[in-house]
Amino acid sequence: MVKLSNKEVLNLKLKSIPVDLLKAFCLQNGISLKSKTVDLIKSILQSNDQIDDKLNIFIKEKYLERINNRRSTISDDDLKKELLKVQNFNWGFVQGQLDQKIQTQYVRKIFKYDDLIFKVKATLHNDVTNYVICTWFNHWTTVLIEEHIAQHPKVIPTLKNIKGIGLFFNGQPFDLKVTYLPKGYNPNDAIKNPIGLAKWLYENQGAQRFGDNNRIFVVLFDRNNPDESWKLKRDFDFIFKKIDQFLDKETITSKDEIVFAFRNKTYTAITKILLITK
Repeated sequence: MVKLSNKEVLNLKLKSIPVDLLKAFCLQNGISLKSKTVDLIKSILQSNDQIDDKLNIFIKEKYLERINNRRSTISDDDLKKELLKVQNFNWGFVQGQLDQKIQTQYVRKIFKYDDLIFKVKATLHNDVTNYVICTWFNHWTTVLIEEHIAQHPKVIPTLKNIKGIGLFFNGQPFDLKVTYLPKGYNPNDAIKNPIGLAKWLYENQGAQRFGDNNRIFVVLFDRNNPDESWKLKRDFDFIFKKIDQFLDKETITSKDEIVFAFRNKTYTAITKILLITK
């Protein structure tokens, strides 16, 4: 994705808002309501020159309401305490391949019922438990990180899912990826050439999840114990400080545009990468 114009970005922001909230925005700003979403967006775009600023404020307010709704169920502090209870981080099998493992190692391999039940209790139960814990940990740590980033002055979050867009930073759309330094990737190379790491991440993404969208990568790495880099993801005070410093100083320039290859095709994307090490 190449750099977009202000009008194109504004159009994407409007598409990232649920229709009921679009109507609420129109009522709040004296814009006539339309029955079709496309006409509603067109009406907003034609309203006045200050609509972008008003829209940013509206989105931020609605996103904060969403955060507060979550906090009414569990506070940030309590959620962080729950995440500290995780003692081990072991998927048990490759993410997304649970059914395949059940089919190949249990359903199609074992002939006797009693043997099946024994092996499920002996191994599969632990594998599934570990998988659920890892997925749960990744989800809620990411939620807290996303909520923190969304409140930064240079960030406008989305209010509904749009493929390849999770936020707008410095006036451009991005997808946020919070991940760990890939196994086997030289840490010194990553520190010296973070853009090279970003290109590697694009070129080595799975085919099913392929995307050439703009991305902000937050990559975590424990220098002393790489296998425990996952613990760094719940060190929120440290991570939030690094993220804030990064967002405060970064802007979008021509240096952020990268060209990468995937399955014999060439793609262009704008990327920002923050490598957090400890």
